[in-house]
Amino acid sequence: MKWQSPCSSRRPLRSILWTAAEFSILKIIREYPILILLVINLIIGLMTFRSYGLAWDEPLFYDYGEALKYAYTPANWFSGDFDVTQSFGSSGSDHANRGPAYLLVAMPLVSFLKWLGLDSASAWHLTNFLTFNLGIYLLYRLASKWMSKESALAVAALFTTQPLLWGHAFINPKDIPFLTFFLGAVVFGFELIDAWNSNQFANPQSTNLPITKILLASFFLGIATSIRILGPLAAVLTVLYALVQGIKIPELLKRPAIWLYAGLSLFIMSASWPYLWLNLLQKFAEVFVFMSDNPTQLNVLFAGENYQAGEIPRRYFPVLLSYTLTEPTYLLIALGIFFGFWKSDNKKRLTLGILLFWFGILFAYILLKRPAMYDGYRHFLFILPPLFIFAGFAFDVLFNWLKQSWQRIVVTIVVLAFGILPIVQMHPYQYTYYNNFAGGVGGVFREYETEYWLTCYREAVLSLNQLTDEGAQLFVRREPYIAAYYADSNITVRDFRAEQKDMQPGDYYLVNTRSNEDLKFLRDEPAVIEVSRQGATYCIIKQIP
Repeated sequence: MKWQSPCSSRRPLRSILWTAAEFSILKIIREYPILILLVINLIIGLMTFRSYGLAWDEPLFYDYGEALKYAYTPANWFSGDFDVTQSFGSSGSDHANRGPAYLLVAMPLVSFLKWLGLDSASAWHLTNFLTFNLGIYLLYRLASKWMSKESALAVAALFTTQPLLWGHAFINPKDIPFLTFFLGAVVFGFELIDAWNSNQFANPQSTNLPITKILLASFFLGIATSIRILGPLAAVLTVLYALVQGIKIPELLKRPAIWLYAGLSLFIMSASWPYLWLNLLQKFAEVFVFMSDNPTQLNVLFAGENYQAGEIPRRYFPVLLSYTLTEPTYLLIALGIFFGFWKSDNKKRLTLGILLFWFGILFAYILLKRPAMYDGYRHFLFILPPLFIFAGFAFDVLFNWLKQSWQRIVVTIVVLAFGILPIVQMHPYQYTYYNNFAGGVGGVFREYETEYWLTCYREAVLSLNQLTDEGAQLFVRREPYIAAYYADSNITVRDFRAEQKDMQPGDYYLVNTRSNEDLKFLRDEPAVIEVSRQGATYCIIKQIP
């Protein structure tokens, strides 16, 4: 018998362990293919999140988050002079009636990222992006109820590579979180009903409740409602889903699980919204009435005309919706609606009808009620997921027709390329995207809003930092606090609207092209710095002659 050194057994053992690890990873990927997309997103996000500038809506909103600490400090509760209004921040009149639940949920991670050395804006942008990716997972999870995992993954990838959504994912701490938590409320609400039908708690006297599902459904519904008053629509969709599954309302009301779900959702909403502590029912009703119209005096550029936000034409939303998604998306949605209903039984058709209701009820509300709209249709991004789920049925048919895996991959990449290329070309202003039906972002420049949130201030001011000497003054037409965040100490940032009289030759003037404001002052002076993408100018810095 040949003697074998103990050391010689290490290579086979190492090889066995490596093979086992590979097998485990492949098994996880086969079971959860969405992980591939999420990891790719994370890698790209970590490489690019610092490139995004602060948006108009961000600084004061994050200040609101810092002020909220007052309301959740026990020492303040028992101080004898606790005043919840102190938790509304410096913009209380604007933000107090907007639920701060996302700020509360995200703050621990933001604080950790700051501790790691990130500045505030970058910490929030990375956190916002991670929240968006949670939404991508939830969309995949919901789509998987009705289609193959492969098609659900294609849906999630198509959603991810919409330039409009990719750009908002970093800079939008309001609408993207609401989209995510609303999606979660629908996903876990539906799963709660599915648990019912699987007899997990069919007996009214049973104490074997699906606690995890109840907690998840309640948490996401409560947070969504705190973020936006339209959150309870997710509960309406859940009830409709229960009816389609054959559960009658009287039967539903007999189950303690449903009351626990409703009670926890209400508790989470009110606990995460200090404004409601003043008077829960009264303040909630006030917010509902106020937000149903969303009054504002903002100016909106649409089809070459300037409108007040409350006076925009009825066609505003349909036109923008047709101009801001990638070109193949519309065909996939149309085919998916056809195939989804054609290839389904009556019960599934009713379920798909709930998805259409999700989109259709709000689409009808926008057309009939005509609420004030501005900044594109960012407030209604959360009604897009059901359209993309329908696109998944088109992928299902396409993948069944294409027998080879490589064919499916090639076709999917071609479809996604319509979004990936603009994401690369327009970085970091992807949210200004318009498709080729509109003529691209260059084609709509001066006709429609593009860079309406002033994120280009970052690029413009960082460029100015390299040009200026000591004592330079920068007059900013609007929201100078954003420019000040990026300006070097040798630049004094001034408010143009309040201090225009103090401008001297040699001073600098920063203006954004929202509503063509750059044409109102120093129109014919050459730009010292210009920030633009794909034929559209976003920001200009000029020097006073």
